[in-house]
Amino acid sequence: CCTVAALNVTISSALLFAVNQAADLVIQLSSSPKTKQDVSGFGTVFTDHMLTIEWTLTEGWQAPLIMPFVNLSLHPACSALHYGIQLFEGLKVYRGDDKRLRLFRPMLNMSRMAKSARRACLPAFDQTELLECIRRLVELDQDFVPHSDSCSLYIRPTFISTECSLGIKKPTRALLYVIMCQVGSYFNNEAEAVSLWADPKYTRAWKGGTGDCKMGGNYGGTLFAQYEAVEYGCQQVLWLYGEDHQITEAGTMNIFLHWINEDGEEELATPPLDGIILPGITRQSILELTRKWGEFKVTERYLNMGRLCSALEQHRVKEMFGSGTACMICPVGHIVYHGESLHIPHQDKNAKLSSRIEKELTDIQVGGCSNTQKHMHACMHTHIPQMFPLAQQQLG
Repeated sequence: CCTVAALNVTISSALLFAVNQAADLVIQLSSSPKTKQDVSGFGTVFTDHMLTIEWTLTEGWQAPLIMPFVNLSLHPACSALHYGIQLFEGLKVYRGDDKRLRLFRPMLNMSRMAKSARRACLPAFDQTELLECIRRLVELDQDFVPHSDSCSLYIRPTFISTECSLGIKKPTRALLYVIMCQVGSYFNNEAEAVSLWADPKYTRAWKGGTGDCKMGGNYGGTLFAQYEAVEYGCQQVLWLYGEDHQITEAGTMNIFLHWINEDGEEELATPPLDGIILPGITRQSILELTRKWGEFKVTERYLNMGRLCSALEQHRVKEMFGSGTACMICPVGHIVYHGESLHIPHQDKNAKLSSRIEKELTDIQVGGCSNTQKHMHACMHTHIPQMFPLAQQQLG
């Protein structure tokens, strides 16, 4: 049985990517490489190259192409623009102290992307072959991976319908492309706890919807509430659902509550994957890691504002935090609910569970495991000369 770190394995290029192979990948080098810049902000400094793969119903998947980073050319009636038939993923490349580059559990991203594609009626793709194409893109632009513990290279696989018709129908044309950018801290004050605004009048997702898929509409539709949260002095929205004000997500993060539950047990709890919650890779990793420790109860259970308020009044809350690829771990400082500011307790940083989780996950991502952890974090390097292990999952 493997742990959250799982195995670093070689990605073979021998498997089929639909009717094509990753071995068919065509590479066109940029004639004007960018000057490398210091990382500032999130998602504004892009690499020299991008990956594109076109699909049509009649011809299937075309040969993958790595090409210079350019603007896309789309038909004005493209159904991705009119009807939101599109999705994306997000994962990071980390540079370790050993100078090797690592992806953290990328096959989980590929699996989630395939699930989103089915929901969007976009064509199926070979997940392993796509990852191999992404690996080649990272290899080509590896100089953009920052030499910093606090920065990384963000990978954004994107899948859109290029159907050029105003009829609402299943696409007969599509484009899968991958771009990459340097990223620093997601929040400007990442060292501090985030503030959340909880108001049930806005809903991020609903049963039977697409809240468990990574589609652009799930994010664009949150902006109005996000700016209202700012008017109330908060940085993010705590998304509630239903008449009992179930806690679902915080901004674009999964949410965790570390508390003493109603039965007097120490517990780390997060809402279950019931179709509303996005199945975050960091979320899954936190659950697997803390269950491996076996030190307290770890559950996926429904949480609501009534239970949280009671626990705060009875001093049973240890801390709350959000998790995600962009932010990793983000502690929650206070919540504005029904006009009242609910202050979330803070322990010393070295004593907080969230700090311990973040350190262990970071060690896995950059290959900084201690000798006592190495039996948990097996490493099998790829054929790329001493630089590119892929930290993947192999559960069971």
